[in-house]
Order: sequence, then C-alpha cells, then structure tokens
Amino acid sequence: MSNKNHVNIWICVIMLLSLTACAVPQAPIEPIATTGNPGELVAQLDNQVVSGRKNQLNILSPVLFAKAEQNLLSAKQSLEKGYEISGILEQVAQARAQLKTATENAVIARTALGNAIKAREDARAAGATIFESDYADVEEKFLGLMRAIENDNLKSAQRNQSRVVEEFRALELRAIKEKTLGEVRATIELAYREGAKKYAPELYASTNQELQEVDTFISSNPYEKEAMVEKASAVLFKAQRLLELTRQSMKLEDMKPLDIALLIEKILSQTTSRLTAPDMRNQPFQTQVANIMGTIDSIQADRKWTNEQTKNQQKQIDMLITSHQSDIETLKEKYESEITDLNNKIAESEGKSREEREARQRLAEEKWATETRLEAEKQAAENRLEAERQFNQRYNEVQAFFTYDEADVYKQGSELVIRLSGINFPVGKSTIMPENYALLSKVQKAVRTFGNSVVVVEGHTDSTGSAAANEYLSQQRAEAVKEYLVANQTIPADQIAAIGFGSIRPLASNATPEGRAINRRIDVIISPIVVSD
Repeated sequence: MSNKNHVNIWICVIMLLSLTACAVPQAPIEPIATTGNPGELVAQLDNQVVSGRKNQLNILSPVLFAKAEQNLLSAKQSLEKGYEISGILEQVAQARAQLKTATENAVIARTALGNAIKAREDARAAGATIFESDYADVEEKFLGLMRAIENDNLKSAQRNQSRVVEEFRALELRAIKEKTLGEVRATIELAYREGAKKYAPELYASTNQELQEVDTFISSNPYEKEAMVEKASAVLFKAQRLLELTRQSMKLEDMKPLDIALLIEKILSQTTSRLTAPDMRNQPFQTQVANIMGTIDSIQADRKWTNEQTKNQQKQIDMLITSHQSDIETLKEKYESEITDLNNKIAESEGKSREEREARQRLAEEKWATETRLEAEKQAAENRLEAERQFNQRYNEVQAFFTYDEADVYKQGSELVIRLSGINFPVGKSTIMPENYALLSKVQKAVRTFGNSVVVVEGHTDSTGSAAANEYLSQQRAEAVKEYLVANQTIPADQIAAIGFGSIRPLASNATPEGRAINRRIDVIISPIVVSD
C-alpha cells in the first residue's frame, strides 16, 4: 500500500474520531403524531426555549441548547414556507429531546460546578464583561467545563474548575478596582474641576480619604467580596453626591435668598400637588415637609390595606369555589345513587335478570357520561370564547395607553407584547431614569388591566460591543424593569421574570444607526392565567 493511501486512511480515521468526540449525547427523540398542529407545537417550543434561556441552559449546556435554538429557527422557517408537516414535527421533536438533556446537564452542572458558576456570576455582577477579550477567554474556559459535562466527562470538568474560579475571581477584583473605583476617581476629579474644594471642602476631603481606604481594603482582603462591593458602592454614591452638591452650590451662590426660598417652596409645592395633599405654602417649610410625609404614610397604609383586602377577597373566592366543587361532587354522588336505586327497583318490579339490570345500568352510565362530556366540551368552548373576548377587550384598552413613539402593542398567540421603544437608559448602564417613570406607569396599568398574569421582561441590545457584555447589559436592564414593577406592587415577584437576550434577536439590521436604535429595546410579555372551571 502506498504512503499516499496510508495518509488518506489516517485522515479518515482522525475525521471519524473528531466527529465522534463532538457528538453530544442527548435523550431519545420521541416522535410527534402527525395529527399535531405544527403552528401550536412551534409556539410551545418557542416558549420552552425562552424558559430554557431563563434557566441558563444556554450557559450550563451550551451545545445542546444551541442545537435546540437552531431546530426552533428551522421549524419556524419551514412553517413560514409551507414545508412538509413531517419535517417540521421532526425538528420540534429533536429540539424537545435536546432541551430535555440540556436541563438534566444543567442540574449536574449546578451540583458539581457550583463554585465556578458562582464565581462567574460574581465577576459579571462586578462588571468584568468590560474587559472584553480577557473576559471572553475565561468565559470560553467556563463553557469548556459545561461542554465536558455534555460529553459525560464530569471528572475533567471538576478537575479544571478551580482554575476557572481563580480566573473569574481575578477578573472580579480587577473590575471592582478599575470599573467602580475608576468611576469614583473620575467623579471626584470632575467635582474638583467644578469647585468641590471650594463649595464642599470637608465632603471632598472625606470622599478622597474613603476612596484610599477602600482601595487599600480591596488589595488587602481579596476574599472579602461582599465587604469590598459594599464599600466600593458606598464611596461611589458619596462621590456622586459630592458632584451634585457642588453643582447645586454653584447655582445657589448667585441666587438671592428669596429666590432660594421660592425654589424650595416650588419643589415642596409640586410634590404636594402630585400627592393631592393640602396646599400649605403659608406654613413653615418643616410643616410642609411633615404634610408631605404624612400624606405618603397615608397612601402607603391605604395601599397595604387594599392589598390585604384583595388577598382576603381572593381567599373567600377560592373557598367558595372549593365549597361549590364539594357540593357538586356530593350532588353527583347522590343522583348516581338515586338512579341506581330506581333502576334496581324497576328491574325487580319487571322481574328482569341481574344481567339485564347491569346492562341497563351501563347504558344509563354511558348516557350520563356522554351528556357530561358534551356539556364540559360546550362549557370549555364557551370559556375559550369568553377568555378570547376579554383578552381582545383588554388588548384594545392597553393599546390606547401608549402613543406610537412609546411602544408597539400587539398580540402573539394568547400573549400580549408591549415593545417599549420609548424607554431610554444611560449609555452602558441599567439605571431607570425619572423620565421613564411615566412610560413604566403605563406598563403597570397594562399589567393590572390583565389581572392575574405571568409577565416576562425581555432585554435586547444592538450588536455593538462583545456578545458577553451585551447579554449581561440586557439582563441587567430587564432586571431593572422587573424590580421597578415589583417594587411598585404591580405584580408578585414569583409571577414575573427577566431575561436578557443581548443582540441575538435583532428586529432590524445592525449596520445602520436607525437599525441599532430599533434593536435596543425592552419587551414586556403578558400571559393571562386562565383558571379552569
């Protein structure tokens, strides 16, 4: 055999081995009956993929989750182009199997690689994604641990875990120092240039002193993460306060005492007016502040009472439903017993045999079951129509809440999507600014309009920057909106979730500024909870 043939054989062997090594085990594919509605199945799969991302399957089982997403995309495209139903069902079945195994892998990862997962979360929370290439290197090593689990190589993953933990920890400390403390230094320097040493000398000096102390603490206590984050956040707040006090002092310096008093009065009066509290501008400022605080306390107490009343009413409704269900079951048993007795008496009076009585009983039961099933189906159809009618009515109400430049509101199956194009965040940050409060108040109103619902807040970015940084920023912005809604008692925390998609779901091309602006968005998805009778 020639050398050339030997080489060709070895190339084939290597290719075969590499393909075998890349094959990730997954659960058996369970075929779907061709009677299934492909549109509904694809929609269900879409929800399952979103839920998987919420549970971090894209991180904890990256290969299988990516395959599931690709199968979902293929199924959607096949559905749009009208391809064979059997092919669509095959793609859905494959994705389901991949998600099932990915979920199992995630459980193993959380148990066996908890330290690495925690170290990654800490580094991201500190802002380590700003070190794009360095973070990407460690992220790839982390994903390597997860791929090892997917390839049933747990020992290898556990063996390499400590190195990944240390590298994430180093990134976390670097982020705290360079990002947070760097922002502190820049803020203090800006305050100095604007006159902080003149207008707030004591605060300027103490902020500088605290900065040095935090810097020294971080260097000396690399494992005291909670303490260093707390101290870094505190000194950043202090530096930002220094800057704002400097700017306000500069403005007030040129104002007359009366103008200053009128400014304070205006602020208090605007607050009083919004709270619909009594106008007390003829009283001392301390009295006006007490008036505002008392009104706020009253509103909070009233809100608490209202929530308690709502909970009590819901409990009473649940008790009534349970009671009615019990009564229905009791009546059903009573009527069944009476029917049996009557049939037996009729059979006995006619001298019928036991077999005839049983046959007649079976016919009566079948008749009753058929009538019950038909009634249940009729009721279910009526309930669906009523639910759809109520959904459409509420959908029309919610649409009227928003102007065209604030949000797009549309139906997506049984869900309502509010695409917030009018919400704006500071560049690279997730802070909700006051100018967004009015828009978010409308979102609150929309959620309350639909009553008992499950809400998902999705964060999306354009493709500028690294994928890791975009995914983290979109998650933080979605979390900020979620926290706002929960804090304002719009919806219970266990009925709302936040998911960051980064730049993987664009609506327009990222090649133009207009397209990138469209892709930077928050989507609020409301899914009404339908209670079966």
